Amino acid sequence: MHVLIAPNAFKHALNAQEAALAIQAGIEASKLTCSCECFPIGDGGNGTCRLIMDRLNGRTVDVVVDDPLGRPVTASFGLIDSGHTAVIEMADASGLHLIQEKELDPLHANSYGTGQLITAALDHGARKIIIGMGGSATVDGGSGILAALGVRFLDEAGNVIKDLPFGLSQLHALDGTALDSRLADCEITVLCDVDNPLLGENGAAAVFGPQKGATAEMVAQLEERLRRLAAVVRSAMGRDIAAVPSGGVAGGASAGVAGLLDARLVNGIDYFLQLTRFDDSLSKSQLVITGEGSIDGQTLQGKGPYGVAKRAKQLGVPVIGLAGRVPAQIAEELNDYFDLLLPIGNAPTTLAEALPLTDVNLTRTALQLGNLIAALKIN
Repeated sequence: MHVLIAPNAFKHALNAQEAALAIQAGIEASKLTCSCECFPIGDGGNGTCRLIMDRLNGRTVDVVVDDPLGRPVTASFGLIDSGHTAVIEMADASGLHLIQEKELDPLHANSYGTGQLITAALDHGARKIIIGMGGSATVDGGSGILAALGVRFLDEAGNVIKDLPFGLSQLHALDGTALDSRLADCEITVLCDVDNPLLGENGAAAVFGPQKGATAEMVAQLEERLRRLAAVVRSAMGRDIAAVPSGGVAGGASAGVAGLLDARLVNGIDYFLQLTRFDDSLSKSQLVITGEGSIDGQTLQGKGPYGVAKRAKQLGVPVIGLAGRVPAQIAEELNDYFDLLLPIGNAPTTLAEALPLTDVNLTRTALQLGNLIAALKIN
């Protein structure tokens, strides 16, 4: 038996590579006679681009850029495809992890540093850019990225608005005359792991604002600014970024770059699996083990384990999902894709207590799983 181990990250506990190694350790310690291949996956969330780089042997370039609060920080991007394609992790420049909890301020945090990474990638000759937007600290509609690339946000008096996104409440017009001309010949692809729109109760401000430090009052202020941005873009360019599917990714950054840079927003896991030639490994496997922190109904909305399971099912390969949390009543739709779903906890516990034990619990569960398969002589 050849076992393909393809988990997503277990958020706040293990990255995808660590999760894969923990599962592998358990399988290899079990009584199951098998070979294993670790193929950690990403669906556009934080860490996806690093996995692409690792899988495709990319070259890393370090750049000093602005962090979300305008302070210098060393970030990096990768080059693949003989340097023709750049891979950018938004969180490297504009990530939540760069800000202390007491500093969280989504009304003033912006994505300017990510725009600087795009400029640096263009300087290195990239003509295709892949952006993973997970883990950002911003709800600025991508205004920071666009400002770094030359877009000017103007108030009614024609003055440039510099305090983004706070100043978007005064936004009256856009000036794209200084936009980096190299972008006209550059294909930009954004990997999306959620389908939230830019505005509304499921939008960027309402859903992601609180995760980035926004109070209820700040959420309302951010919503108003994103709504103003959408109105001005529609007036200036005839594009309704509020209607863009997945426009709420990274605090609306996906909508901003789609509207002004013609960026293509794609399902993150499907794009990742195709780019990294996942099917080549899948075709050699008799069992797939995937997983992430929670596998539930939301998983079917385009999360990593669903993408893996969908491809495995097309080839008739059994799929086992491991997760920190599995619903007590598993929906029939999940059963259509996962042959077995196992929670990895071994006793009632709080989330705070469970997170540090994720690697131990994954290894233990994988060991018992391997023993079960060996006992049933499935291989």
